[in-house]
Amino acid sequence: MTLWYRVFGAGETEPAPGALLQQLNHHAVVTGRFSADQGGWFGAELVVAGSEPLEVERFLSTEDGVRAELNSWAAHLETCGEGPQYTLLMERMIQTKQMFTISDPTGAKSELCIVLCRCLAEVAEGVYQVDGGGFYSADGLLLIEDK
Repeated sequence: MTLWYRVFGAGETEPAPGALLQQLNHHAVVTGRFSADQGGWFGAELVVAGSEPLEVERFLSTEDGVRAELNSWAAHLETCGEGPQYTLLMERMIQTKQMFTISDPTGAKSELCIVLCRCLAEVAEGVYQVDGGGFYSADGLLLIEDK
């Protein structure tokens, strides 16, 4: 079963591929192949020996359809509850400048995916979301449960 992770970054700093791989290699032996264009890297295939690769995509909020996706996430948060945490996260969705999606095809590399989410969220000044888990700060604090 594929497990999805998303990172919503308010900052414009592009996470450096080498730095990401360095952080991931503290937890497992990971190699990566990054695809890039004039806007920076937009995709990566991260391979842990003996398993299916993690697929990572990077989207800029200025790309076609991305702003609508972010607005959908803000609307989703609006249905999850009330209070200052929800309002702050809705605002975070609206302020997002870059979004990352991470696909773990087997759902077996959740610990590594969390490390990746935290690295991306820290560099991109953002938060991350785990399907079936919730929204988290860059340091791993659960902000809102979302099941």
